[in-house]
Amino acid sequence: MIVIGLTGGIGSGKSTVSTHLVELGAVLIDADAVVKELQSPGGEVYGDMVAHFGPGIVAEDGTLNRQAIADIVFSDKEQLKALNEMVHPAVNRDIRTQIRAEAETDNLVVLDIPLLIESMLLPGPPRYVTSGVLVVDAPPEVAVKRLVDHRGFSPEDAENRIKNQVSREQRLELADHVIDNGGSLDDVAVQIPAALQWAMSLPATDPTPEPQ
Repeated sequence: MIVIGLTGGIGSGKSTVSTHLVELGAVLIDADAVVKELQSPGGEVYGDMVAHFGPGIVAEDGTLNRQAIADIVFSDKEQLKALNEMVHPAVNRDIRTQIRAEAETDNLVVLDIPLLIESMLLPGPPRYVTSGVLVVDAPPEVAVKRLVDHRGFSPEDAENRIKNQVSREQRLELADHVIDNGGSLDDVAVQIPAALQWAMSLPATDPTPEPQ
């Protein structure tokens, strides 16, 4: 297998790129989907989150109110740290399990991980072993407009979320291949073949080991 990391700032359009790659045969491991499953009622981190943040984060149907959680953590770095400490270990275990399931295949495995660059900047061994990093790039003002127009964010919320991520410059510095998503969907589509060719030229990837 070949494992690549797919990342980009919020509102950059990672899902557009991952959809194209899956249509061309790639296997997608979506960190956001893993998080949603683990945070669902009965999920591994659901109870810990309710105990820490209180019943105000629970919607009427019993699921977690993601906007209520965002309102807390994206304006308070200590609360964001507490959330990450609850969620990340469980997410990492799940993703590593999915990677190991592909180890004996010839598949291109795409790890869609919003905080991949943040994890690469931490001391110690990498959180995930990849053969390359694909960054989807969009100017911050474009990302804010998308979040407001298409996902119902307030401008303040969108800007706060972007500020809580690594800078665009850091992301581009650590990229092995970049897709420019500052324009239209058609502009992205024409860049996919080159991105796929780049990915398939990379060396095979060993599965990410569990921490010692």
